Amino acid sequence: MSSSLKHTLNQWYPNRDNTDWVLCTLYKTEGSSYRRTGAMMMFSADGQQLGLLSGGCLEGDIQRRAKAVIANQMATTITYDATDEDDLTFQLGIGCGGIVHILMQPISASNQYLALDKLRDILNQGGSGLYCQHIPSQQQMANGHLKPIENTQLWSIDRKSQLVTEDNQQWLHTQIFPEPHLLIVGGGYDARPLVSMANSLGWTTSIWDPRPANARKAYFPQVDNIISSSEQDLLAFSQQHQFAGIILMSHSVGIDAQALKILHQSPVSYFGLLGPEHRKQQVIEQSTIDIKKMNLPIAGPIGLNIGGDTPESIALAVLAEIHAVIGKRNGQSISGIVNYK
Repeated sequence: MSSSLKHTLNQWYPNRDNTDWVLCTLYKTEGSSYRRTGAMMMFSADGQQLGLLSGGCLEGDIQRRAKAVIANQMATTITYDATDEDDLTFQLGIGCGGIVHILMQPISASNQYLALDKLRDILNQGGSGLYCQHIPSQQQMANGHLKPIENTQLWSIDRKSQLVTEDNQQWLHTQIFPEPHLLIVGGGYDARPLVSMANSLGWTTSIWDPRPANARKAYFPQVDNIISSSEQDLLAFSQQHQFAGIILMSHSVGIDAQALKILHQSPVSYFGLLGPEHRKQQVIEQSTIDIKKMNLPIAGPIGLNIGGDTPESIALAVLAEIHAVIGKRNGQSISGIVNYK
């Protein structure tokens, strides 16, 4: 199940008035932490938890503290210090060894839901915004509001957050972007785990395949959009949406070439073509495009080299590569334990 902010807000929204809720936001970290500044989760009076702030080690205690916030309807802050021998996190040996500061805010109609309903609408519409939350020095009324912002790139893996001071008040400003949108050309069997895994990350997925037998909703229950008709429909769809990545994997040189001709100048961070190098050259030649006019090189063969050959392992390798590219990482082993040449 996805723990993306969009997914969390979509789960919360239908139940926003059925029970009391608390928004918990990681507003400052020192040293190691599981999530980054700006990460959010929600707790309800009837025991629901939406999202994560740690690897699951702190949530039980945060939920206990959330009950007090629900009772007094005041915003407050809490700190978990895994470096302090007197702190709960140190005593229980939980956490990542750093210090995390968490803002807890009650959510209700009386405080306009902290503008979370508006934030949900913007994310569902593919937009972005600057979410501003007041950090109280003591228990105070909760305050959160949203400022729409314009961006040339409407998606990001990382949400950039910063603490700012305005009129002697401390605020957390978090840039909110929709999750990456992945366009897949080809609705065959091997595209199914790709869509499923991307969905679990909270990404938006769309498939184009002009063949009637492919890309059926029954085969892809989690896909957001299926474009199953003409090239003109694919062109129109590409003009109406912005993609983080495009993957050509129809197993047809002709279909891949058609899609490449339509999509080769799309402003994406990743453009990949399934198959070996010689097939990539065939697709490029049949598309008749000028490869030099593309915004970035075509990746192919695609995916990180993890040694997989099943549809599931290939999907994992491809998504990991895309994740690294749009997250501006090198895709290498963090510990260095994997170092095969």
